[in-house]
Amino acid sequence: MSEPLLIELSKKGRKAYCFPALDLPRGFESALPSLPSSLLRQTKARLPEVSELDVVRHFTRLSTLSFGVDNGCYPLGSCTMKYNPKISEKLAMLEDFTTIHPLQDSSTVQGCLSVMYNLLEDLSSITGMSWGTLQPCAGAHGEYTGLKMVRAYFLKKGEARRNKVLVPVSAHGTNPASAALNGFTIVTVASDDEGLVDIDDLKSKLDDSVAAFMLTNPNTLGLFEKNILLISSLVHEAGGLLYYDGANLNAIMGNATPSDMGFDLLHLNLHKTFATPHGGGGPGSGPVMVKSFLRPFLPGPDIELTDSGYTYNWLASDSIGKVSMFWGNFLVLVKAYIYILRMGSEGLRAASSHAVLNANYMLHRLKGTFEIPYGDTCMHEFVISCQNFKQEYGVSAEDIAKGLIDSGYHPPTMYFPSLVHEALMIEPTESESKETLDEFTDTLIGIAERAKKDPQWIHGCPWTTPVGRLDTAKAVKEPDLHY
Repeated sequence: MSEPLLIELSKKGRKAYCFPALDLPRGFESALPSLPSSLLRQTKARLPEVSELDVVRHFTRLSTLSFGVDNGCYPLGSCTMKYNPKISEKLAMLEDFTTIHPLQDSSTVQGCLSVMYNLLEDLSSITGMSWGTLQPCAGAHGEYTGLKMVRAYFLKKGEARRNKVLVPVSAHGTNPASAALNGFTIVTVASDDEGLVDIDDLKSKLDDSVAAFMLTNPNTLGLFEKNILLISSLVHEAGGLLYYDGANLNAIMGNATPSDMGFDLLHLNLHKTFATPHGGGGPGSGPVMVKSFLRPFLPGPDIELTDSGYTYNWLASDSIGKVSMFWGNFLVLVKAYIYILRMGSEGLRAASSHAVLNANYMLHRLKGTFEIPYGDTCMHEFVISCQNFKQEYGVSAEDIAKGLIDSGYHPPTMYFPSLVHEALMIEPTESESKETLDEFTDTLIGIAERAKKDPQWIHGCPWTTPVGRLDTAKAVKEPDLHY
């Protein structure tokens, strides 16, 4: 059953409010400042006329149609969707956190400043970096900030010729976008037959025009870059910096650090690794962490601990300046800090280990049904190919994903990375139990088997949702953004 819009529920004269009678003297309007005619409406706004009960029931019904980690398995690959502990949500709602103002004197917000300072200390320890900034409001915003620092660093050194950023062919799409926004030219590095960085191709593209190589480890195929120390050495010998895309930190947290691998700076996705809300349940947060030689370029202000308490250290001469208003998404930072405190070092290490275990369990259960193009084992995620279904039965990865919707699951990431044809990218996370993993894999195998016998059935999926199969190409090419 589809849910109508509020405007479709509207009944003339119905309303959800009752204002007291106007008690201002006649003619009071003349004392009010007048708006320019260009800002005045020529016709009345078309607003829904509904009762409070209409509104409450409408949004309650909509909420039952939404999918999230609280009501089902969310096995997106490369976008870790782990359970968000409710204690974090409750504590972040405390009045002490929600009623502060960023322009208050630092002496009146010592508790909040201590949360941010301690979070930076914890993130420095987890990543092996020297320090960082909490300002960026999402992972891509963190990428933009980090690359802005890279550019500032080389300009300071008088190496303006370094105008290229290398990205793997399997990179997250935000990597080249963030580089381009900072004025860099993007150069793609190929993958080898194992799905890892092609070392020979990397060597051929490293020269004195390269500013940075952006890389996540494990990569987007869920494979650990076994040549990471060689990669680091090659990039540094060429005078470039190694940038860590922290989207996949959930696979190594507590077991290895990007610093030990040779990375110079990174961004983190708090909404992925540290169990804060993600996507529409956000907002997100993308702190940037750096080694000591890049610390002068961090956005300001920084937070310092002095004998008199926590205080602000405003912009240093080499700082790239502010990248967001005030402190970014502060309540997200609070939730991430609570998660780290509750988990402790052993808990964080166990989370990564269980994420890797869960992913490998699912991979081995599915490998008899689907093709696994790269690797017999994986880290926290893996990619299956539905190419054989496409060739033999005309069933695409999208068809199988739509079939999962009818079974009560959010589909995994489709058609990424592009080097795998008909790809489905699956990441179970450590949050899911063995029972859930078995249910999901049994369902996926069952859908695949039915698709072989009845391709027309799966071409029509989903059958149980208020809106059926959408024309995604038309939605992109001819978006209708008004009602």
